[in-house]
Amino acid sequence: MIQTKTTFTVYSPPTLVYGRHAFEEVGVQAKKLGTKALIVSDPIMDRLGFVDQCRVLLKEQGVETVSYLGVTSEPIDTYVTEALDILQQSACDIIISLGGGSCIDTAKAVAVVATNGGYIGDYMNFKKVANEEPVPHMAIPTTAGTGSEATNATVITDMTNDIKMMIKQPAFMPNVAIVDPVLTLTSPPSITAATGIDALSHAVESYLSRLAHPYTDMLALSAMKLIVENMLTVYENGDHIDAREAMALGSLQAGLAFSNASVALVHGMSRPIGALFHVPHGISNAMLLPAVLDYSKDTCIDRLADLGTFFNTEGLSMSQAELADFAIQSIKVLCKKMGIGNLKEWGIDEQAFYEAIPKMATDALASGSPGNNPKVPTHEELMALYKVAYHYEF
Repeated sequence: MIQTKTTFTVYSPPTLVYGRHAFEEVGVQAKKLGTKALIVSDPIMDRLGFVDQCRVLLKEQGVETVSYLGVTSEPIDTYVTEALDILQQSACDIIISLGGGSCIDTAKAVAVVATNGGYIGDYMNFKKVANEEPVPHMAIPTTAGTGSEATNATVITDMTNDIKMMIKQPAFMPNVAIVDPVLTLTSPPSITAATGIDALSHAVESYLSRLAHPYTDMLALSAMKLIVENMLTVYENGDHIDAREAMALGSLQAGLAFSNASVALVHGMSRPIGALFHVPHGISNAMLLPAVLDYSKDTCIDRLADLGTFFNTEGLSMSQAELADFAIQSIKVLCKKMGIGNLKEWGIDEQAFYEAIPKMATDALASGSPGNNPKVPTHEELMALYKVAYHYEF
């Protein structure tokens, strides 16, 4: 990849706490940030006992708590409003997100809007800039994952206009990320597959991105290797703590990579599908990833070949072009083994999907992500690619 820039700015959480049982550090870290915490989580985390465990660890350090447990889907603007009301009414001075990317993204939005005002959609494409320091935010992922704990981006659905808003500004970066692979042991196979492919998409797209640079390349390569080598293991054996740890690290590295190099066409196309047809983000990424890589291949054979080497466990002799093809084929095999099919097999009505294609293509391009792809599609090409993806054979 030819670089035209020679200097780069890297964003990451000021504090990263990683490893088995890192969750036990939540009270110690929270005490440095505030005295009363709003825990943003969901009913599943509450039922599993993680929310109570968090409360106990915080209480041991003298940090009071209130909770918002209303995150029951991918993040929407309504959650932001509801959680913000609790934050303000309870005079909380710290936010702790505990759960998957939906909880973390919701908390990011609350942290920024609480001190900068307005509607979360105002911050999309820097229409409104978050100049005021956000409420301190500690992110604790329970999946591996979205990597949201290490990014300065949030994705919130505008329920009025059916648009997934990708909002990226430095203020959305958490102050602390606690990544504990033990928390991911409870993820069922379906969630493990969806979040794992999401992490792989982050790693691959950040490596292929036009904004990639040496720092993000290092993270993306490591993340791709960890995820490729461990994805199927954690899907088939969720109690495999070593593989879970590798996936948690891979997800974290992929998050750091794409936060600094950006995602590309897969994510640009994925968000409108999620907004209109309510397909989980990781699943829609998985459905699109091979088709988009096929479309992009001719412009990034060398980088796809690097991905292919991680799948080439038998050390077969292959040219770069063959390795690139092998990478795409291997992702298809991986998706098939984890029960991920195409958009038609997911159950999306063909007529409804085709009618939505012009809007989806417009919304995808407006997000900016497709512009980072090694091959940038026109609106017409993007509409054609949506049609290919609908019937794509894994």
